[in-house]
Amino acid sequence: MTNHLFDAFRSRMPAPDRLLMETDDCRSIGYGDMVAKSAQLAHALTQAGVEPGDRVAVQVEKSPEAALLYLACLRAGAVFLPLNTAYT
Repeated sequence: MTNHLFDAFRSRMPAPDRLLMETDDCRSIGYGDMVAKSAQLAHALTQAGVEPGDRVAVQVEKSPEAALLYLACLRAGAVFLPLNTAYT
């Protein structure tokens, strides 16, 4: 399956070992790590029955994990639906 938005992200990605982000607790996450982990989560989503076009509601604080879940949804063809934790 082709996913244009994820493909655009990946095509503009620098070397996989380059730093993507550093967290407040000093964790470093590289581009390659994010791509690999998003693939694992996308696979888990499809194994759980998520199909292209499905909405995936996610209640998570702003974090690297939220970005990871967003990319996983893109890869699975799903729609990422973030829920504001301040209102739930």
